[in-house]
Amino acid sequence: MYENNLIKSRIFVTGSNGMLGQRIVEFYSGMNKIELLACSIEENPFSDITEYIPCDISDREKIKKTIYDFCPDYIINTAAFTNVDLSEKQREETWKANVKGVEFITEAARVIDAHVIHISSDYIFDGKEGPYDENAIPNPLGYYGRTKLASENVLKIGGVIYTIVRTNVLYGFALNSRPDFVRWLVSELSIGNKVNIVDDQINNPTFIEDLVQGINKIIEFKKPGIYNIGGKEFLSRYHFAKIIAGFFNLSENLIIPIKTKELNQRAKRPLNSGLITLRAETELGYKPHSVLESLAIMKRELAL
Repeated sequence: MYENNLIKSRIFVTGSNGMLGQRIVEFYSGMNKIELLACSIEENPFSDITEYIPCDISDREKIKKTIYDFCPDYIINTAAFTNVDLSEKQREETWKANVKGVEFITEAARVIDAHVIHISSDYIFDGKEGPYDENAIPNPLGYYGRTKLASENVLKIGGVIYTIVRTNVLYGFALNSRPDFVRWLVSELSIGNKVNIVDDQINNPTFIEDLVQGINKIIEFKKPGIYNIGGKEFLSRYHFAKIIAGFFNLSENLIIPIKTKELNQRAKRPLNSGLITLRAETELGYKPHSVLESLAIMKRELAL
């Protein structure tokens, strides 16, 4: 599947304690032809499921030594500072995690000829003319988006084999992560709380299992370049919330539509965004679930 039948592929996953990182680790842990190493800045959440090392990707010497010692064929970088509003205030920490960390990974990958698969975001766009394909011109509105664009540029000039995976509005389940939008909304509506949801942010929410499958296809087919991995439907956050409420037989009347500007958030958000996934569908055989199909899977997993 990945090499010939006698050779194992070595995969190194950074940010493995996050929602995406956890699901990637779980996906590859059961494969005989994969040697896996996970790293994050926290303690190991995986028990005996995989090899793990605590490591901060912004620690140049530590991350490079970790990569050299393991000598992976593929590095899947899911580590990032993702708090969009806090990034406007904590710029140095954001830059270290989102840009310098990618620089250090790239330096090591170049030496050992590893393929870097890096997770990026639709926040590199301004949300004025979405949805976007892989050739659209970036124009980030906030500091988080600027760091994600800078990290893409690090890879492009880094002299390594790389694949940039752009995605947006992740939802799904990971055992040791904070609740995603679906679980948060179900929790709030279940106890009768009203929730304010913006109706002017358009995306194609990405089911985390689809993203993991897309990353796996990139490895399977050894595809470099840029790929958008997103959901099947383009819809507002408010519409998304109403679908969730309807699926779980919760009151849609508790969902109050508001405009993004009413939230007075520190960072600007791209409004008319979303990612066109035609290239991934054509070249990778990527087939995202519909929102309703994804919610059915989550319901079975979580017994909601």
